[in-house]
This record gives sequence, C-alpha cells and structure tokens, in this order.
Amino acid sequence: MSNMTLELRAITKTFPGVKALDNVHFQLKPGEIHALMGENGAGKSTFIKIITGVYTPDAGEIYVNGQKAEFKNPRDAKKLGIAAIYQHVTCYPDLSVTENIFMGHEKIHPKTKRILWNDMYEEAGRILEELGASFGPKIQMGSLSVAQQQIVEIAKALSTQAKIIIMDEPTAALTKRESEELYRIAERLRDKGASIIFISHRFEDMYRLASRVTVLRDAKYIGTWAVNEIANEDLIVAMVGREITQLFPKKEALIGDEVLRINGLSRTGYFADVSFSVKRGEILGLTGLVGAGRTEVCQAIFGITAYEKGKVYLKGEEVHITSPLDAMNRGIGYLPEDRQKQGLVLQWGIGHNITLPALSKYSNQGWLNESKEAEIAKTLAEKVNVKANSVFDLVSTLSGGNQQKVVVAKLLTADLDVLILDEPTKGVDVGAKSAIYEMIGDLACQGYGIVLVSSEMPEIIGLSDRVIVMREGRVAATINRDQLTQESILEASMLKPSVQQA
Repeated sequence: MSNMTLELRAITKTFPGVKALDNVHFQLKPGEIHALMGENGAGKSTFIKIITGVYTPDAGEIYVNGQKAEFKNPRDAKKLGIAAIYQHVTCYPDLSVTENIFMGHEKIHPKTKRILWNDMYEEAGRILEELGASFGPKIQMGSLSVAQQQIVEIAKALSTQAKIIIMDEPTAALTKRESEELYRIAERLRDKGASIIFISHRFEDMYRLASRVTVLRDAKYIGTWAVNEIANEDLIVAMVGREITQLFPKKEALIGDEVLRINGLSRTGYFADVSFSVKRGEILGLTGLVGAGRTEVCQAIFGITAYEKGKVYLKGEEVHITSPLDAMNRGIGYLPEDRQKQGLVLQWGIGHNITLPALSKYSNQGWLNESKEAEIAKTLAEKVNVKANSVFDLVSTLSGGNQQKVVVAKLLTADLDVLILDEPTKGVDVGAKSAIYEMIGDLACQGYGIVLVSSEMPEIIGLSDRVIVMREGRVAATINRDQLTQESILEASMLKPSVQQA
C-alpha cells in the first residue's frame, strides 16, 4: 500500500481536439509542500480540476491515502479532505468573514435546523487566530485586502478539515511582505500535518517553501526533482524544452523610422518606469508572466486608462492621449485581449464591425453611405482572409479565429502607424493561429509598427524583432532577436527586474 497522501497515475484528459493532460503522474507525501511548475498552457489548471473533482479523467487512477478514489463532483473531493485556494479569490464581499468561511457547509442544529451562528463565529475566530490573522470573524469580507481574503480562503479549507491543500498562484497579487506571511501560514499548515501542492511561476516561492518540484510541459509529465538538487537552468529547460514549430515564416520587413516611444511610464500599483520604442516595420514582443503589467501599459498608451508619470512620443513628437478615439486619430490602434467583450459588437454583421472606427469616412452630414461602407468592409475582410459567406453575416456566428481577424480588419479602416495586438491568438486553433501570424508579418511589411503582447513563447520568439520582458510592472530585460530563446525569456520573467531599461 502506498504511503502517499495523494497519487495520480497515468491521468489523461481530452477535450475536443485538445489533450489537456497526457499520461500525467504526481505524488504528494504526508506533510510535504510540493511545487508544481510549467508554462501557461502546460496543463496545470486541468490538473487542479481533476484533483478537486471538477473534471473526471478519461484514463488513469487517483489514490488518496493509499485508497483508490473516484470523484464524481467537487463534493466527493471535499469529503476526502481536498481543498483549493485560487489566485483570484471567489468571495461574497457583502457577507461577513464567517459566512464566507462556512458557505455551503454551515453548522445547523440537528432538530430545529437553525444556523448555529455562535458556534460558527467561535470556530471561525479560532481558525483565524491559528492562522495569525489580524482581523475578526464578523468583519465584512469586501473590506479586506487581497492577502487577507486569501487567509479567509485558507480558513475555509481548514473549516472543511482539509488535509490536501492546493494553492494556485497564491502570491501572484501579493507584496513581498504579504508573500512572507503566506509562506509562514503554509509552513504552519505543513507542520500540523497538511500536505500542500503549491503552484507558482516564481522561483523564489519554490525555493522558499517546497522540498520537491514537478514540471508539466505541453500537458505531459516531465519529471519530479528534489528542489535542492535541480539548478535554475535545468528547471527552465524542463519547463520549455521543445523545438519551436514551423508556424512562423518570419517575413523580413524593412525597418524604418521610430513611430512610438514611451519614456518612464508609471501608474501606481500597475507598472513603473516602463520605457521602449517601436519602429516602422518592426514587431516588438511584449511578454512576461500573467500579472506582469503588459496589458495595463498598453491600455495607458491607448488612452483607456491614465498614466501618472512618463511621456509618450509619436513620430518624434510628444503627445498627451486622453481617450481611445484620440489615440486612433493620432495613429495608434489597439486589439484588446478579450475580443468578445471589448473588440466586437456580437449582434452586428461583419461589415458594420469592421467599419465602426471610421464611420465618418462613409457618411455625409450624418447619412451613412451603406454601399461604400459594405465595399470597404468586403475589401478588408478579404485582405485578412475572414471565412464567411458575406459581410452581412453576424460576427457571433464566426469561429474564434475569424472573429479575431474581424478585429484586425477593424483596425485597418483607420489611418494608423502603430498597432498594439494584445494576445492576438488567444483561444483560437492552430490553423487560425498560423493565418494570424501570416497577417501580422504582412502588416509589418506594410510599414506598421507593431507591439505584440503575448504569453506564448513560441509566438513571441517566432514573430518578434526585439522582445521586452516585463515582471511585476517593470521592464526586466530587453532581448534582441539573435539572443531570443525560451530560456532567456523565462529567466528574465522569473528573476528580479534589473534597473536598466530599453
């Protein structure tokens, strides 16, 4: 019989067209903090959902304390003492801390069926004290900081007698001091006999807490090592070590004059002292781990949010952009990460979506010239190769890849010099990705300066002329194309930002 608290053997989970986990193994010892690492898309989220009973594996076996376990739903996992604490806390902000802790498993009088409030307040207070919390059980959840809300999530896990606790990127939104507090709590739980799976992108989390580390890559199990026996470089190779597929026929565009420069851009709590420049025909990659501040910087440049310090120059002239309309009038276009909520009007046709930013071009004294509008929309839809019967088809009927192409076509209606593309291939299939890559290369050849924001390393390496790596709101490194490797990017993403800027 196994002496492991939790064991996964040959777990496989497939979704239509995608293997999310492929023959994955994992072992968790009693009283161990075990780090789980891997790039975005490595399979970590599916891994958590299998252990917590959200998904049922297609193949493989799960053992809890040596006994084979089958979870039909999350309640089954909870009964066996498994709980997860997520990076984004899901709470009820208008309810008290106690109500949040006991939500779904309230203490109820067996006869009268009344809620035993005093018992719940007492137990919540005891658990919070045990965790060293500086707040009481009756305070409103919404008044707490992110770090304090995470302590409530841990208290919630302990109130269900959890012995296997999964912490998913818990330090991503915390300050150094708050992270230290979380480390202390994790160690205290371990010392009391809990076993913890600590999922993180940060090397310091792993070195500070874990005794072993398991790496997943491309949905597969790569290996498990003792933390004190694996070097940084070897861990990075384990996480990225694949060849870049030939999805990226890099087109050599003529690099021209500088079109955009930002100097020392700062917004408190989001990013600080960010500087870089983009030339005509250049694709500048902007990457870093989730929460590094990439999108926030782009939204500030495009006028969606305001920056507090720093300067923006377009074609050598300083500009003060006050709104997205102002940005487009000055020559900057932005493709948002969430195309459905921010990039498209789903109930409209393809044509109306494409021409939306430049309606004044197709109207006269408030009257829209619909035939001219449809003609331009058709030309641009063909230019980016949107697959549809006509420009009158509703955007909501298109695949994700074709919706993304419509958003790009929409940018091309305006007279722009700079295109900011935020995760342009997010949620699209490989075929559509390849088409979008080709399109980005074509746009560079046409003389646009392109800022490509992406978490996908093969994409960044395959398309970029230079790469800015951000970490915790700052520029951690600038890497030229001839030195671009997955290792160099990952190392810069995970190590502390240097003072030097682009």
